[in-house]
Amino acid sequence: MFKRLKIYGPALALVIALGAMIRATAFPTVEARIADDAPREIAIPNQSVIDQINAWYAKSWEAQGFIRADVADDLTVLRRLSLALHGTIPSLEEIRRFEADRRPQRLALWCREMLNDSRYGDYFAERLTRAFVGTQQEPFLVFRRDRFKNWIAEQIQDNRPYDEMIREMIAREGLWTGEPATNFVTHAVNDGDIDENKLAGKTVRAVLGQRIDCAQCHDHPFADWKQQQFEQLAAFYGQTRISPFGIADDPDAVYSIEDTQTLEDREVSPAVPFNPEWKPDQGTRRERLATWCTSPDNRRFARAAVNRIWAQMFGKAWSEGAPYYARIDDLPDPEPDAASDPIPLDMLADAFVKSGFDVAAMVQTIAALDVFRLSSITDVPDDELKVHVDNWAVFPLVRLRPEQIVGSMMQATSIKTLDQNSHLLTRTLRLINENDFLNEYGDLGAEEFEERSGTVPQALLRMNGRLFGDSIKPNPLNATPRIAIAAGSPEVLLETCFLTCLSRRPNADEARYFLDEWMEDNSRKPGERAHDLYWILINSPEFSWNH
Repeated sequence: MFKRLKIYGPALALVIALGAMIRATAFPTVEARIADDAPREIAIPNQSVIDQINAWYAKSWEAQGFIRADVADDLTVLRRLSLALHGTIPSLEEIRRFEADRRPQRLALWCREMLNDSRYGDYFAERLTRAFVGTQQEPFLVFRRDRFKNWIAEQIQDNRPYDEMIREMIAREGLWTGEPATNFVTHAVNDGDIDENKLAGKTVRAVLGQRIDCAQCHDHPFADWKQQQFEQLAAFYGQTRISPFGIADDPDAVYSIEDTQTLEDREVSPAVPFNPEWKPDQGTRRERLATWCTSPDNRRFARAAVNRIWAQMFGKAWSEGAPYYARIDDLPDPEPDAASDPIPLDMLADAFVKSGFDVAAMVQTIAALDVFRLSSITDVPDDELKVHVDNWAVFPLVRLRPEQIVGSMMQATSIKTLDQNSHLLTRTLRLINENDFLNEYGDLGAEEFEERSGTVPQALLRMNGRLFGDSIKPNPLNATPRIAIAAGSPEVLLETCFLTCLSRRPNADEARYFLDEWMEDNSRKPGERAHDLYWILINSPEFSWNH
């Protein structure tokens, strides 16, 4: 029996993946819906805010004597956009189409086009899902991460106002399979009971962008959060119950905790730590908490959302001269006088509120900023580089996340764009290969924006792993033989491989080196040259950074 399972293991995995895709037709996802619906209208970016922030940075750089990096070329920015919005490098097909596009402001137009692609909703949904419920897959029978992620993808792709999405996530009632938003609550179920403390801490971290977890046991040592405030926030979830019929709120339930001094239970009533006037008097406790969190006047909410979008675009959270990697969910309190002397984070947060919490408009606004278009190449001395990056005078170099690595590897080894229009078998194999690769490569989980370095096992997996080997070996489905056949000359072959792997052309030194090598060794056929060059480029440091 075990031998039979071993033999049929790969086939079984394929059947399971196919079954998941078939089930998706019963529960239509963004992918299925976008194929049928016309592209939705995307709001335009806020040009006045763009001009205001550009002027702020120009003034700041001049005052501090910083040397601003040059503007990056369009292909570099296209690669950044593709990694940030789709989680992969652009395909050769997309690059050819982009270079043939002669419209003014083509980068802005392509950003809008990317937002209409279902890959945007799917990829942003995975990033937000990690923030809201983590990466765990099946710890509880009542938790459905995939259903929650698909729901987030639908909200993002429909460009539903961010505040509405968050309110539903916090306050929704119903069954976790039929009402996917309730999985925010069910991810905190432990042994059949809802962990109110976990939900309180996660709400403040993911929704308000601040860490108060330590206040569960004692007053926060470095901030104004008190233990009593944590208890009162947890009490908003104190009437939430789980049953076979789903998540619901019992208005008669009393929330109590064990007093650490008397060791007796004491009742805790819900209360917010500041500005209670934002909280309505009507509704369930969770509905009132959701309204308070997402109030247009609650600057923590808008700042946290903008900071998360910024981190998605740049690979690191926003900072103003702060440590190179600022924590995505540990923002300082808003300054009281921000309206009179706003910093870029507050400018963007105000624009986010005025736009009706429009995520797509915010993405476009950030993508149009001068700081997003800067090069990572600079003549600044090494001992001054860090402070320049901290102040956004140079585009930050950040390692790609694991799913960006595997997505880029698979895209580089395909001429055509891998998206919702790809063949079912192609998408199935990609799903299987991605899961296998991520399990071996390692995943940072919810701490994906923390500083990290590559490891030797990760480098070896990229060099010698089955996914990479299968992807570049000569066969009719892979890019290397097709490039070799269509190239016609060593120069075109070299250029095409660079474009497909690194989204740029080789510089003069690189071109001279490879062409000379090929000229000296005439025994290598074009397909073998393409295979060898792919191995070099995909394993180069440049491939695994966001440059």
